[in-house]
Amino acid sequence: MNTQLDFSRFFPCVLQAVATDDFQVYVYFNDGSVRLLDAKPLLQPGTVFEPLRDIAVFKDTLTVLNDTVAWDLSGKRDGVDCLDLDPETLFALPAVSEELWDTAQ
Repeated sequence: MNTQLDFSRFFPCVLQAVATDDFQVYVYFNDGSVRLLDAKPLLQPGTVFEPLRDIAVFKDTLTVLNDTVAWDLSGKRDGVDCLDLDPETLFALPAVSEELWDTAQ
Protein backbone atom coordinates (compact mmCIF):
# COMPACT_ATOMS: atom_id res chain seq x y z
CA MET A 1 0.00 0.00 0.00
CA ASN A 2 1.30 3.44 -0.89
CA THR A 3 1.38 5.46 2.33
CA GLN A 4 2.59 8.58 0.51
CA LEU A 5 -0.71 9.24 -1.26
CA ASP A 6 -2.40 12.61 -0.98
CA PHE A 7 -5.84 11.35 0.01
CA SER A 8 -7.39 14.75 -0.67
CA ARG A 9 -6.73 14.02 -4.36
CA PHE A 10 -6.87 10.23 -4.36
CA PHE A 11 -9.96 8.32 -5.45
CA PRO A 12 -9.85 4.59 -4.76
CA CYS A 13 -10.44 2.44 -7.83
CA VAL A 14 -10.90 -1.30 -7.72
CA LEU A 15 -8.63 -3.11 -10.17
CA GLN A 16 -9.57 -6.69 -9.37
CA ALA A 17 -12.05 -8.60 -7.21
CA VAL A 18 -11.73 -12.27 -6.32
CA ALA A 19 -14.47 -14.18 -4.50
CA THR A 20 -13.88 -16.93 -1.96
CA ASP A 21 -16.07 -19.94 -1.20
CA ASP A 22 -17.36 -18.31 2.00
CA PHE A 23 -18.89 -15.12 0.56
CA GLN A 24 -15.82 -12.96 0.98
CA VAL A 25 -14.15 -10.84 -1.69
CA TYR A 26 -10.49 -9.87 -1.94
CA VAL A 27 -10.55 -6.32 -3.34
CA TYR A 28 -7.39 -5.03 -5.07
CA PHE A 29 -7.04 -1.24 -5.23
CA ASN A 30 -5.08 1.18 -7.38
CA ASP A 31 -2.79 2.12 -4.47
CA GLY A 32 -1.57 -1.48 -4.23
CA SER A 33 -3.60 -2.36 -1.14
CA VAL A 34 -5.84 -5.38 -0.72
CA ARG A 35 -9.03 -5.24 1.35
CA LEU A 36 -11.22 -8.15 2.41
CA LEU A 37 -14.98 -7.73 2.18
CA ASP A 38 -17.16 -10.09 4.18
CA ALA A 39 -20.35 -9.93 2.11
CA LYS A 40 -22.42 -12.27 4.30
CA PRO A 41 -24.17 -9.41 6.17
CA LEU A 42 -25.36 -7.98 2.83
CA LEU A 43 -27.03 -11.19 1.71
CA GLN A 44 -30.26 -10.89 3.66
CA PRO A 45 -33.58 -12.24 2.33
CA GLY A 46 -35.74 -9.54 0.78
CA THR A 47 -32.82 -7.29 -0.20
CA VAL A 48 -31.44 -6.56 -3.66
CA PHE A 49 -28.48 -8.78 -2.74
CA GLU A 50 -30.66 -11.85 -2.07
CA PRO A 51 -29.79 -13.53 -5.44
CA LEU A 52 -26.16 -13.61 -4.30
CA ARG A 53 -27.00 -16.05 -1.48
CA ASP A 54 -26.29 -18.77 -4.07
CA ILE A 55 -22.50 -19.15 -3.93
CA ALA A 56 -22.33 -19.99 -7.64
CA VAL A 57 -24.13 -16.74 -8.53
CA PHE A 58 -21.99 -14.82 -6.01
CA LYS A 59 -18.76 -16.07 -7.57
CA ASP A 60 -19.76 -16.27 -11.24
CA THR A 61 -21.26 -12.79 -11.54
CA LEU A 62 -18.61 -10.93 -9.52
CA THR A 63 -16.74 -8.42 -11.65
CA VAL A 64 -15.33 -4.90 -11.67
CA LEU A 65 -17.57 -2.24 -13.21
CA ASN A 66 -17.27 1.53 -12.82
CA ASP A 67 -14.01 1.02 -10.87
CA THR A 68 -15.69 -0.92 -8.08
CA VAL A 69 -16.89 -4.35 -7.01
CA ALA A 70 -20.07 -5.33 -8.82
CA TRP A 71 -22.24 -8.33 -9.51
CA ASP A 72 -23.40 -8.45 -13.13
CA LEU A 73 -26.59 -10.47 -12.70
CA SER A 74 -27.87 -9.73 -16.21
CA GLY A 75 -24.61 -10.60 -17.96
CA LYS A 76 -24.80 -7.40 -20.03
CA ARG A 77 -21.71 -5.70 -18.49
CA ASP A 78 -23.92 -2.67 -18.00
CA GLY A 79 -22.72 -0.46 -15.16
CA VAL A 80 -26.29 0.69 -14.56
CA ASP A 81 -27.83 -2.79 -14.48
CA CYS A 82 -25.71 -4.36 -11.74
CA LEU A 83 -25.33 -4.56 -7.97
CA ASP A 84 -22.31 -2.57 -6.88
CA LEU A 85 -20.66 -1.23 -3.76
CA ASP A 86 -19.19 2.20 -3.12
CA PRO A 87 -15.40 2.03 -3.66
CA GLU A 88 -14.77 4.48 -0.81
CA THR A 89 -16.70 2.22 1.56
CA LEU A 90 -14.64 -0.76 0.39
CA PHE A 91 -11.41 1.22 0.73
CA ALA A 92 -12.32 2.00 4.34
CA LEU A 93 -12.16 -1.72 5.16
CA PRO A 94 -8.95 -2.80 6.90
CA ALA A 95 -6.08 -3.70 4.60
CA VAL A 96 -5.10 -7.37 4.63
CA SER A 97 -2.04 -9.27 3.53
CA GLU A 98 -2.49 -11.12 0.29
CA GLU A 99 -3.38 -14.57 1.55
CA LEU A 100 -5.40 -15.39 -1.55
CA TRP A 101 -2.90 -17.85 -2.94
CA ASP A 102 -2.80 -19.76 0.35
CA THR A 103 -6.57 -20.23 0.31
CA ALA A 104 -7.09 -20.81 -3.43
CA GLN A 105 -7.97 -24.31 -4.48
